[in-house]
Amino acid sequence: MHYNQRTINTPVECTGVGVHSGKPATLTIKPAPPNHGIKFKRTDLVNAPSIPALFKMVTDTSLATVLGNNGAIVSTIEHLMACFTGLSIDNAMVEVNAYEMPIMDGSALPFVEMINVAGIEEQDAPRCFFIIKEPIEISEDGKFVGVYPSDAFKISCTIEYEEALIGTQSFSMTVEETPFADEISSARTFGFYHEYEFLKQHGLARGGSLENSVVIDGKTVLNQDGLRFPDEFIRHKVLDCIGDFSLLGMPLLGHVVAHKSGHLFNHKLLQEIFHRKENWDTGFPDYADIQPVAPRAAKSLAL
Repeated sequence: MHYNQRTINTPVECTGVGVHSGKPATLTIKPAPPNHGIKFKRTDLVNAPSIPALFKMVTDTSLATVLGNNGAIVSTIEHLMACFTGLSIDNAMVEVNAYEMPIMDGSALPFVEMINVAGIEEQDAPRCFFIIKEPIEISEDGKFVGVYPSDAFKISCTIEYEEALIGTQSFSMTVEETPFADEISSARTFGFYHEYEFLKQHGLARGGSLENSVVIDGKTVLNQDGLRFPDEFIRHKVLDCIGDFSLLGMPLLGHVVAHKSGHLFNHKLLQEIFHRKENWDTGFPDYADIQPVAPRAAKSLAL
């Protein structure tokens, strides 16, 4: 775990298409000073407005996480945000010349590779942590997500699909640089062929393809090279979850447990967290005061 803030050494850039808009976009990640946080700048708009990557800026979670500020939006930010959290990057300016981020290969791996090229700089400023002191849980219609006191950022996710190809999958990890880069970052977004066709008919997923998504048709993965992991589906859900909780705006000390959750339900937990201010604190961790709490069985709570 890193106790000083971090940024990147030099600017890095990539170009791709938005998965829903199909429009080309160029993304540039630049170093930023201590206490800057992560901000997105729309360089294609007048005065290049910036949008802080914070929970209160979320305007939509229906198909992707969308941030908005004073009429400007930036969409599909979750994979890059997961990368920043997974690699412990606290400060960066992200410039993009379109409203939707480039989807790249549908995972966070291209962003990890970009940051590896840029290099990481430790800054002369302490990190401020978001410290969970008491459990916070929500459940609804078979879905559950909760966060519990922990001396590290941990995630335990479970998904359940009727499709036999996916079925029930679970994955748990402590979010640190090496396991994130090796086990999570390359897991791609996925969807079903019939849903893809429906979205296309309604003017969405214009940039979606087998180059940036895992597509399932019945019992078959349509991608020629198959899956990157036998359980790539749950690994991608973990990636999304990391991206969602990055919008706390500071590194989390807590154990997130999610069952059949997604962007919308994770966002509802963030709302609940900020309604339960007595259950958390911010600052530098005093580990003597952190008493890890074992999560209750998420599935039984969700039923």
